[in-house]
Amino acid sequence: MNFSLKGQVAIVTGGSRGIGQALAVGLAEAGADIAIASRKQPDLEAAAEKIRKTGAKCLVVPTHIGRMDDINNLVSKVVAEYGRIDILVNNAATNPSVAGAIDADERAWDAVMNLNLKGLFFLSQAVARIMKEKGGGKIINIASIAGITPDVLPVYSISKAGVLMATKVMAQQWGQYNIRANAVAPGLTKTRFSEFLWSNPDVAQVAIGKNPIPRIADPEDMVGAVIYLASDASRHVTGQTIAVDGGSTI
Repeated sequence: MNFSLKGQVAIVTGGSRGIGQALAVGLAEAGADIAIASRKQPDLEAAAEKIRKTGAKCLVVPTHIGRMDDINNLVSKVVAEYGRIDILVNNAATNPSVAGAIDADERAWDAVMNLNLKGLFFLSQAVARIMKEKGGGKIINIASIAGITPDVLPVYSISKAGVLMATKVMAQQWGQYNIRANAVAPGLTKTRFSEFLWSNPDVAQVAIGKNPIPRIADPEDMVGAVIYLASDASRHVTGQTIAVDGGSTI
């Protein structure tokens, strides 16, 4: 099996920290040149230094994935720099509210759906148009097990369930262009994004207690699944979701 990504170009959104940074470094170690996008330039530059230490090139593009102008700017700059896009990892996400479903408000709903689902879809669409011209590519959506089974974050869960369906739609619609679309669904992972959960001893104990592999994931635990889906090792796999959750969904 060929897991090498040498000569390929990958975009990783939310690539400045957490799972996104781990994935960008992992893709670079597998041979890809990288473009990372998130909102804050200093965070992107710090991540880029780690990526470049692998020997890969790294383009930094400050981007708000919830804004169409930013999406178009990101795609244009990557194509101008590298001439192609082979891999898109949709990792950027937000969750500004921990309110239950009975208390969730419209502002939080709009913020979550705008970035987690709308931005993900329209960036994928823009990249798919480039991939179609170049003979194909791979889109990997970072979802969540919260999209498989309801979570303590209801609006976030709904958005991630939408990501899983978006993945199937992309696979079904774009397979004819040699574009494969798959998803990775992390369980609870030690990132700043989810620190309010895993740093709570009671929450952590519950999460570990239902995992056949009794620990909370590290960002690096997601890298292997993404390398597999980005490489020719998965050349006949599309429309699928791999849960990287220590077994919690079973």
